[in-house]
Amino acid sequence: MALLNSLFAGVSGLRNHQTMMDVIGNNIANVNTIGYKGSRVTFSDTFNQFIKAGTNPTDTSGGTNTYQVGLGMKVNSIDRNWSQGTFERTGITTDLALQGNGLFVLKSNGENFYSRAGGFVFDADGKLVSPQNGAIVQGKVASADGVIPPGNNLQDIMIDANLKLPAVSTNLIKWGGNLKSSSALTRSESVVTRGNIDSSAIAIFPAVPPAVDSVTKSATIFNEAGAEFTFKQTFTKTAADTYDVTWKVYDPSSATPDVAIQSSAAPISVVFADDGNGNFVMNAASKAKFDGVTLPIDNLVNIPSSGIKFTFDPSAISQNSATSTLSASADGNRDANIVSGAVSIFDSLGNSHQVTLTFTKIDTNTWAWNAGVPSSSTDDGKAASANGTLTFNADGTLDPTGINPSSPQLAFNPIGGANPVVLDLDFGQAFGGVTQTSASSVVSALSQNGSASASLSNMNIDQYGNVVGIFTNGNSKTLAQIMVATFTNLNGLISKGDNLFIAYANSGTPRIGSLGEETGTTVQSGALEQSNVDLSEEFTKMIVSQRGFQANARVITTADSLLQEITNLIR
Repeated sequence: MALLNSLFAGVSGLRNHQTMMDVIGNNIANVNTIGYKGSRVTFSDTFNQFIKAGTNPTDTSGGTNTYQVGLGMKVNSIDRNWSQGTFERTGITTDLALQGNGLFVLKSNGENFYSRAGGFVFDADGKLVSPQNGAIVQGKVASADGVIPPGNNLQDIMIDANLKLPAVSTNLIKWGGNLKSSSALTRSESVVTRGNIDSSAIAIFPAVPPAVDSVTKSATIFNEAGAEFTFKQTFTKTAADTYDVTWKVYDPSSATPDVAIQSSAAPISVVFADDGNGNFVMNAASKAKFDGVTLPIDNLVNIPSSGIKFTFDPSAISQNSATSTLSASADGNRDANIVSGAVSIFDSLGNSHQVTLTFTKIDTNTWAWNAGVPSSSTDDGKAASANGTLTFNADGTLDPTGINPSSPQLAFNPIGGANPVVLDLDFGQAFGGVTQTSASSVVSALSQNGSASASLSNMNIDQYGNVVGIFTNGNSKTLAQIMVATFTNLNGLISKGDNLFIAYANSGTPRIGSLGEETGTTVQSGALEQSNVDLSEEFTKMIVSQRGFQANARVITTADSLLQEITNLIR
């Protein structure tokens, strides 16, 4: 019987080492299977036959040990190695690799399956599926507003490839930037006329044609809004060395650009006298009429409706028989100080309109603002605008009480039948919006909340499984969220092929959760988890298995030889 026991022990060794080779062969076969988790075999001995029972020690003798002879070996367990596999970049958005213990949840024919293999595609209905078997990836689908519903109720991940976003009408523009504190006022402040009047070429009024009795010079001036006007001054000779000075202001952008919008109330008479050096210049009394203190006539030009306000000083003019060299300039011919920014906004039909905001300096720490849209954007063909003023504190921040009006808005009726647009203009607060410091002037829109209608153009999947749609207008919206399952005992799962597992007796109930802290798992889009099989380890185990098989085969052949000898005893 003893030799039969050794035969049976050897057979058990052969059988179970063959099982070990089967596991090794399967691991090696799946070395390139995505998401595959390698398996291992562990052995244990079987029941042992008692040869002699042990005894307890006594006062007069020691104890003895039990004698046992083993009856072979058996498979103790076949376990999966759930360690993390390496990632291979693919660049395909729907290729997903899990980092952590979670498993994708897939549904096929009403049954839930679990997998680490994340090579998914969208089918003809827009469902995210496994291409091997059509099992549908499970998660949560966002609402029309892009909000993921609470809870862990699973749904098919389904994305409509023809998804569109409706237009959102803009109702808020936030502005930011800086207005240079040392900037000159936008309006013209002073017009100075210099040069010489050729006395020999000017006849006393009224002159007989073709004689000339006056000379006119123009200067470009600007109002508080930076609009351009023309200031014309005329010197009419009324007597020897005596002239009447008059002026007019014209609006070249009006329908009647040749009609003055403002004129001097009465001529200012000036007299030229020899300064003792042979030069004829205005006498003291004439100069005093333009020194900004003595104002017998309206030499301080002030047209409030247009924001024109400047002083006029021709006191540096001379008069002699030399060639006329008169010239006039406003503030040294500087340009108007206008700071502007623009932004595109959208109406309820998704049509784009350009809103321009300009700032002009009207006083120390005070700027006027004007927001408008062009005539091409309005249903009546007339440009729409709104205006007001901003006052800044000594530290450069916007004075909250200095915003006029207190709730700035721009409203217009857009062309094309869209709803009326009412825009709130937010100039910010403290240093978070428009400021006035020594830095250069620059103003721009920080944000606006509208958008044109758009269609789905691309998708991204973030590390938390959020499927985010990218639309043609540049906006994005969450469309769905992929969920994962975790198990108390992953080795309790059983394989169903196609990289799928199902929960079984000792796996525990699947806990469905979102990627991230809840499950300790994240996902990498554009990558696949590779098999965690280590070929060097498998080949080593193959050698061990082979030697184990050979050794057990040797036990059988040796036991057979002994039995042969026993049967030969009767010869």
